[in-house]
Amino acid sequence: MPPRLKMLLWGCFISFLGTLPLGTLNVAAMQISITDGISPAIWFACGALAAEIIYVRISLVAMDWVRRQEKLLKALEWLTVVIVMALAVSSFWAAIHPDGEKNVILSNTMHRGLLGFMMSAINPVQIPFWFGWSTVLFTKHILRPGFWNYNIYIVGIGLGTLAGNSVFIFGGRLIVDRLNASSTLMNYIIGSVFLITAIIQLIRIYTRKDAVHKMVHPDEVTAGLEDKLPLD
Repeated sequence: MPPRLKMLLWGCFISFLGTLPLGTLNVAAMQISITDGISPAIWFACGALAAEIIYVRISLVAMDWVRRQEKLLKALEWLTVVIVMALAVSSFWAAIHPDGEKNVILSNTMHRGLLGFMMSAINPVQIPFWFGWSTVLFTKHILRPGFWNYNIYIVGIGLGTLAGNSVFIFGGRLIVDRLNASSTLMNYIIGSVFLITAIIQLIRIYTRKDAVHKMVHPDEVTAGLEDKLPLD
């Protein structure tokens, strides 16, 4: 297999799998698809993807600088917790008031692309994730330094992220349209996911297993990653 095609496919594969676990961004995209439609949800996903790509590019060329921004990353983590809690409250409020009420954070006048970019930009969790996987791919000589190599790798990541988010965007609509699930029930479910996500993030911060800790101790990120996927 050509080396650059291999970079593209690995970036796509890792990104797709990394997008599938329930998280703030993919659940938010699903809720937007349910309440506002497919097009706004896709815009949201593209905005979130743009911020992710910027983080990945920085992680490839300036990771030492990123590691030194410990206070900034810590502040972003706490801001993320506050926003996720607000998303949970807004979802529960919409569930309690089903007559025309929507999640006021996700369904507002801001362009969904900009909203997705901002929510992704303040979420530092993806930084150690991509730092870890990129390090493993470098070690296995799958990812190689170079301007075009990095760009092809990022294209693969973008395709994988869009594919993963599409599962939630179209899956959410399928649940509502085909299975006749009420928007009230979906708001309760999505609100619960946001609440659990916020609690887990708080636990990680207090137990020092958050993104900042992983950036300061990068060996903990890469340890075990090579055994998760058949890289050889």
